[in-house]
Amino acid sequence: MISQMFEGFGGVLSEVGVALTPLLIFFLFFQFFLLKLSMKKLFDIVKGMILAFWGLAFFLQGVEIGFLPAGEMMGSILGQMNHLWLLIPIGFVLGFVATFAEPAVRIMNYEVEKVSGGYISEKVMLYTLSIGVAVSIALSMFRIITGIPLWYFIVPGYLLVLILIKFSTRSFTAIAFDSGGVATGPMTVTFIVAMAVGIAEEIGRDPLLDGFGMIALVALAPILSVLILGLLYGRKEKENERTYKSES
Repeated sequence: MISQMFEGFGGVLSEVGVALTPLLIFFLFFQFFLLKLSMKKLFDIVKGMILAFWGLAFFLQGVEIGFLPAGEMMGSILGQMNHLWLLIPIGFVLGFVATFAEPAVRIMNYEVEKVSGGYISEKVMLYTLSIGVAVSIALSMFRIITGIPLWYFIVPGYLLVLILIKFSTRSFTAIAFDSGGVATGPMTVTFIVAMAVGIAEEIGRDPLLDGFGMIALVALAPILSVLILGLLYGRKEKENERTYKSES
């Protein structure tokens, strides 16, 4: 049992090592020539990198033996349902839960609240991103069922993004585009995509176009949701200014 769980673990360790080595080299370069941190801080950073190395290794091993097979199996079962339209609400719920549990999303939301001095709440950002990704997963399920081309969603979506940028602040624009990358993290990519591929194969769709095309929508949805949140914040600020002027 244990030998099966750690089958191929050596390959995972080498992949994680290759991924983290450039970061370590860059850090050491800046440490010696620019940062020159104290030994205590340097020790804490190195300790964190070691923990990150083993954390990523164990997580990716779990993905290989758990998330991917479970996602494909769930997709095959869901693709056999008589009422395929149920995939839309199921996709919404799974997209919301996967983003809610995404570690990278939590970290980014914490940093946003910290940098903004609490002005942009961590909880508000979490629900904004979760709902955005949930809607994109629901749309992906609708697209898989109907066979609508991906461009029908992507082109209008990014045109809307360009329009919203003109009415949004620089801060929310920066957060929005970072959110698009953060939302396509290991939880969404490993589990939801595997499920979408399984559904596409089961109902006779092209898994490459319909299954993997979901990532494009997942990357777009948080950008739109955060930009819309920025517009709501801007409207709230204007209302507060009017209230302050009327009272004074």
